[in-house]
Amino acid sequence: MQVDRKEILHIANLACLNIKEEEIEEYRKNLQDILNFANIVNSVNTNNISETIGNTSNVNVFREDEIKEFKDEALLLENAPDKENNMFKIPKVI
Repeated sequence: MQVDRKEILHIANLACLNIKEEEIEEYRKNLQDILNFANIVNSVNTNNISETIGNTSNVNVFREDEIKEFKDEALLLENAPDKENNMFKIPKVI
């Protein structure tokens, strides 16, 4: 399947992208390369390959939470990008 100019403009419209006229050919080539690679991946014979979920046999790599007292607060906060009242100051999330 070959990607043409019309498809690039249609995809750009769906994605609300404002692409310039001189960028259309570059986008077309990039998308064509992606689709060509996907075709290569899809054509690989996987009949004799078993499924894998992960590459490690570790079942649970978590550790229990432990409360540890840290005596040197100045050292703890030394590399903090921002601090206030002997605490890390972080940007408001909500």
